Amino acid sequence: MSGSPKIQWARLAALKPLPRAALSAAAAPAAAREASPPASGDSLARLLGGERVGNHYGEFLRVQRWFSEPAEFTPVPRALEILAPGAPPAAADPSQWMFLDTETTGLAGGTGTYAFLVGMAWWESGGLRVEQLFMRDFDQEHSLLLELAGRLADRRVLVTFNGKTFDWPLLETRFRMTRQIEPRLPVAHLDLLHPARQVWRMRLGSVRLAELEREVLGFDRGPDLWSQMIPQLYFDYLRGGEEAAPPLADVFRHNQMDLRGLATLAARMMDLCAHPERTEADPLDLYGISRLLRNRGDRTRARQLYERSLEAGLPTALDRAARRELAALAKRDGDLPRAVDLWQQLSAGAGAGGASASEPEDLFALEALEQLALYYERRVRQPERAAGLAREALAALRVGARTTHPPGMRATRLAERLEKRLRRLERPKGGSPGRPGIPCPQNCLPGHEKTRYGAVWQARTGDK
Repeated sequence: MSGSPKIQWARLAALKPLPRAALSAAAAPAAAREASPPASGDSLARLLGGERVGNHYGEFLRVQRWFSEPAEFTPVPRALEILAPGAPPAAADPSQWMFLDTETTGLAGGTGTYAFLVGMAWWESGGLRVEQLFMRDFDQEHSLLLELAGRLADRRVLVTFNGKTFDWPLLETRFRMTRQIEPRLPVAHLDLLHPARQVWRMRLGSVRLAELEREVLGFDRGPDLWSQMIPQLYFDYLRGGEEAAPPLADVFRHNQMDLRGLATLAARMMDLCAHPERTEADPLDLYGISRLLRNRGDRTRARQLYERSLEAGLPTALDRAARRELAALAKRDGDLPRAVDLWQQLSAGAGAGGASASEPEDLFALEALEQLALYYERRVRQPERAAGLAREALAALRVGARTTHPPGMRATRLAERLEKRLRRLERPKGGSPGRPGIPCPQNCLPGHEKTRYGAVWQARTGDK
């Protein structure tokens, strides 16, 4: 255990169960909580305009602020279905939303990590009410968690940024460690990190909240702390007391900005998912939104945005990926003319340089040839043309296999499917399948006959 003896003993004291007489505190009404102004020596409370709040478990520091922006908005049900599939109707009630962000003693999580500052925000009086609960020492954790449990009971829809992976599991662990406080679980949890990553990662690379604020939401929070610095600032406060209060005040401001940015991002994403057709965005953003809609099952609007992103112009690799995904949607919707057109665009020049197993865009072309072969075999009833397309794809695979490492799993499976299709197409009517007569790509890879994929080919074709 690292740190000064005071910090070590405070951590141990925080784990000690409280007397049974205190169990009734979990059901204590809000009126039972006592608030008092900061003591004369409490420089952190005076600096932040906070107050000492007490309950049956002890004291903690509470800081409250109200901001006129971002303004309250009403969640749209179909946008909620995209951001939080399966969310109950209560999630559409803005009075049930609570934005949550924690500042912790470490980023690894686990039972040794404490949430020393819990920031919450909700809409109130047309603006955003921000409330921050802070434990000035480890023995104040129980009292802080009791207050948090009351807030969770009041508002049952949780909105976070990476909260499903970090913030909420950490808080659940801390509640469990008390062995006395059981919070009401949220009826819905909207973690905006994952949809934001799908929409903006291709353009921004990083989807940190501060980066999204600057590049997507259009405002810059200015000088800010690095998240990695925050745990050390708290430990410095525990060691140095009131003298270390001013640096810790920056942690409160950082947490407030995170909550305000989270609320603004929620409004932006809600509008984006409710009316994507009205979006005027970068082609990369349009492509990201189309993929999000596709993954959520909204194929109609996804196809519209795929088309718009292609018209706006995408980088070559993403252009080919978008055409492949759009072709799959068109095929599923029965729009075969559009699907065939896209497959033909993808397969143009497929056999010119071969396909590298390390370059997915090359495999896109060969998979498009496979889809065209399937189309001409089953829909157009032209088996000769279908066989020619299969041979072309297999030949390109062999050319690529000569110049690269052994084929990857995706290329190997594609070759197996093409071989099977060609065997069926070349089978005489009423005859037996026999040997396929198509050399496998493994035969073009001297020195790699003993790879695990080579063994598959040898077992299928009988090659020794």
